[in-house]
Amino acid sequence: MSRTPDMDVVWPARAVVTAGMPYGNKPLHFGHIGGVFVPADAFARFLRDRIGAENVRFVSGTDCYGSPIDEGYRKAVESGRFEGSIGEYVMGNHIRQKETLDAFDISLDIFEGSGIGRSHEVHQALSEKLIEGLYEQGYLHLEETLQFFDAEANTFLNGRQVVGRCPVQGCKSEHGYADECDMGHQYDPADLINPVSSVTGTVPEMRPVKNWYFNLPAFADFLRNEVHQMEEDAEVRPVVPQTVAEFLAPPVIFVKEECREAYLVLADSLPPHTFREPEKGKQSFEIQFDSIADRDTAKAALAAQGIRFRTSKTLVPFRITGSIEWGVRAPVLDGVEGLTVWCWPESLWAPISFTIALNDELALPRNTWRDFWCSDDARVYQFIGQDNIYFYGVAQPAIWEALGKRGVFGGPDAKPLRQTTLVANHHLLFGKTKASSSGAVKPPTGEELLERYTPEQLRAHFLALGLGQKAVGFKPKPFDPALTEEQKADKRVADPVLKEGTLLTNVFNRLARSCFYEAAKSFDGTMPLGEPTPEAVERTKEALKRYEHLMHAVELHSVMQLADEFIRYANKQWADGIKAAAEAEEAGAPDADELRRQVLLDSFYLLRACTLMMHPIVPRGCETICDYMDFDAAEFFSWNYDFNSMDELCHAGEIDAGFHKVCDLPPRFDFFRKHESQF
Repeated sequence: MSRTPDMDVVWPARAVVTAGMPYGNKPLHFGHIGGVFVPADAFARFLRDRIGAENVRFVSGTDCYGSPIDEGYRKAVESGRFEGSIGEYVMGNHIRQKETLDAFDISLDIFEGSGIGRSHEVHQALSEKLIEGLYEQGYLHLEETLQFFDAEANTFLNGRQVVGRCPVQGCKSEHGYADECDMGHQYDPADLINPVSSVTGTVPEMRPVKNWYFNLPAFADFLRNEVHQMEEDAEVRPVVPQTVAEFLAPPVIFVKEECREAYLVLADSLPPHTFREPEKGKQSFEIQFDSIADRDTAKAALAAQGIRFRTSKTLVPFRITGSIEWGVRAPVLDGVEGLTVWCWPESLWAPISFTIALNDELALPRNTWRDFWCSDDARVYQFIGQDNIYFYGVAQPAIWEALGKRGVFGGPDAKPLRQTTLVANHHLLFGKTKASSSGAVKPPTGEELLERYTPEQLRAHFLALGLGQKAVGFKPKPFDPALTEEQKADKRVADPVLKEGTLLTNVFNRLARSCFYEAAKSFDGTMPLGEPTPEAVERTKEALKRYEHLMHAVELHSVMQLADEFIRYANKQWADGIKAAAEAEEAGAPDADELRRQVLLDSFYLLRACTLMMHPIVPRGCETICDYMDFDAAEFFSWNYDFNSMDELCHAGEIDAGFHKVCDLPPRFDFFRKHESQF
């Protein structure tokens, strides 16, 4: 673990940062970028500065498999928008995603895919090993279930080829698919309300199929303990334990009041259950069962009598395999062949595959990945959207716990996978509605946003929104469907996205330029060395300590607020100080030159702290400041200093001479520019 002098925050020796996996059937819209990738990138960049780049693995990749890709490919081919194989279709989207991430300065150490590059080979082998491990531990069972079948097309339907209403009580999603809705709720396919085949538009049949399932309900007590620990940890966002706890409730069926008499006729023949009257304002009574099996027996009995009902969130067996052809091959277990791995379980361990592939690329020993995923002094931070908490906060911890028993990873003495730290963001809305590429109003893609904003403006704005606390609307003026074309063209109508950008293009720019131009004007292009004023040192150390605490809690909106306040403070110190020095010169004060020197010394010192704090947020401009200061970036952005003065970055000859040479700054230079469309 690593600790900074005078700072009481403890950091891991090594860290993995993940940013989810975008589906390989579309480009990235702003929700992918602003809701997950930019926050993950800012945190990964900070960790590199804080514990060393060699100790950080920032990994992601395209999710190459699963029904969304299969269905997207089918539609693209049928419409004539694409010719080629499904692999070529995914690769084309992957390349486009990578280009967008690069344009937003997302500094992934690896971005391949579950079916791309070296990661593909690793992922296939790892998937087989993990599934075999779950089987050997006794946590997999073969189950015959019903799957949607389109009789007109004579084909089984994958998850996204069936659309209906989510059957989970309280969920209003109209985008329910075969066994999960777009809000992340899981359910039995037979419970989907009003299912329709997207292939032919007909009502599909239900036909039996066999798949392997993970015994997730067996880990209910383990997950309750995980929830308790998360509730006790002030740094865990409340939405995580709250969402996980929702799935730990006993299985319940909600029955409409209008069906009460029909239920009473059946009640005595149903498995033992508890009856509860409707809650105030609700129109359904509840019947609670002791087990999923009892609930399913009751569901069948109710359905046979035409009784309408919905089900609660609860732990159900987690599907591991499927029959979709385009997928990771599942291992042959008990002679069952021809199955592929359902995309959700394999996407949970895909970051491990990416870590292994990256270490292979770095020519590190094969088992080095365990130093990041299993060691006591390492930590994994997974940035996700709230819709995916079920998978990462319920299914993944249980699978990790199952695999950790009896040395699945490398023998009885091998350390198990460590449970990960979930950094869950609420929805990044488009205006007032959830961003969806399939919605009536298409959200702007990342490429479209960069036609109107700089990456720095967008990164700063996304991080300031506070998605860790609540869902927030993104309202880029040029794309806001609530504005008329006249309002979009009216410069008097403010653009909310530019609020944080103004800090960059005005205040931060002004501070940095003032330092360099004053150095050129009054100090022969040098930065004075020596001791900053006590106030500057105290204010800086206080800000850095607070900053580190906020980063440890991943409160990125508060990090932005703190950096904003400190930049404005530093800029005011410059303005007030240089004004006082000029007045002293006019008055002929004997210490006027020393006043000017101290102001510049203090301002460069404060500028260093500003640049250090803003580096994870707007790296391009900050690294340009470092370049013009003529310091090595690895040293300049390191936190392994006392931050007492600029002397600690300089060699002995410069300290003796009392100055450090900086680079000449061109006239009217901008470290942070406005986008061309904004002039």
